[in-house]
Amino acid sequence: MDITQLLAFTMQNDASDLHLSPNNAPIIRAHGDLKRLKADVLKSDDIRTMLYSVMTEDQRAEFERDLELDFAIAFGEKARFRVNAFTTRTGTAAVFRNIPSLIPTMEELELPPIMRRFAELEKGLVLVTGPTGSGKSTSLASMINHVNETMSRHIITVEDPVEFFHTSKTSLINHREIGEDTKSFARALRSALREDPDVILVGEMRDYETIALALTAAETGHLVFGTLHSNSAAKTVDRIIDVFPTGDKEMVRAMLASSLQGVVAQSLLKRSDVEGRVGVFEVLVGTNAVRNLIRENQIAQLYSMIQTGSRYGMVTMEDAVKALLEQGIIDESEARRTLLKATDDGEDHNEGSVSATLGGGNIAKDKEKKKNSMLAPENDSGNSPDGKAEEEYTF
Repeated sequence: MDITQLLAFTMQNDASDLHLSPNNAPIIRAHGDLKRLKADVLKSDDIRTMLYSVMTEDQRAEFERDLELDFAIAFGEKARFRVNAFTTRTGTAAVFRNIPSLIPTMEELELPPIMRRFAELEKGLVLVTGPTGSGKSTSLASMINHVNETMSRHIITVEDPVEFFHTSKTSLINHREIGEDTKSFARALRSALREDPDVILVGEMRDYETIALALTAAETGHLVFGTLHSNSAAKTVDRIIDVFPTGDKEMVRAMLASSLQGVVAQSLLKRSDVEGRVGVFEVLVGTNAVRNLIRENQIAQLYSMIQTGSRYGMVTMEDAVKALLEQGIIDESEARRTLLKATDDGEDHNEGSVSATLGGGNIAKDKEKKKNSMLAPENDSGNSPDGKAEEEYTF
């Protein structure tokens, strides 16, 4: 079995990911669901051979030293793949994330109109957040592409690894990859401030030093885009502040209050009208009232501010999900799943409010059903009793 064939098959089936795991056949994720291929079971040595065929000598040495590695590969002119190679108890494994070469527009992604305004700002901090696989990188790529096509700006991206490659159009774009072109996000950001940038994209705001430099860049007249792994706009603000030591929190709140332009928390939901997934977005806009709440450490009130800030382009996750449900784009079970997940993550709503949002229903019963399904899978759950993906693709 050849890795090129598997990657081609992944693209042909419009899959987002290819999973290679020892003692399993290859598995793809198509429209959010795992599909097991009808192919031979892979051994650890098979996966290692596939990975080494697309790695450089330095990457092989790094993988053998660290037992894991992030890198990206080009697949002809049609796509790129972000690769994470790692080691498990049963041997070498890998996940290939499909990154289309053709960058979708904001209209194609159906992004909220406020995100176009964020992309056209002169300065400030704009954060796009969400769990892994929620489409953050794609949304940011479409915003950067809009700047590239419509404005004369110098754009610097710092990513690990670089995912979407932009060709300079009206703007000038320079991509920097951690490990290949720079040693760390922090060093790249320090350097970027001396490179006459207008727009800086930080692929992931991981630590307090990176976040502090991003805030400094936003305060000093640059437009900074960044990503965080958080499920709501209010929690994103909390996450940034909590990264810093206690003695620095007041300073950070002041910096964040003066520079934050907006937070977009997004997720991908399974469509019911056609095959595929659709984005749902919670939006916080950095109005004067929002800035005051951050400065005064009233983060708990941000959710209420989003609820009442629709005239500024703000929207809660509840309202965004309800709008998709009313349009018939998603079904009620998908809406419930999304809102219950937000509830579990500590949002300012409970089972009763979720039920009210969706027009009634027994949420507790749904949770009990979900709990029972973990003990004894139902026939229509999509999983067989042994935990394998029921639906298989012929390879």
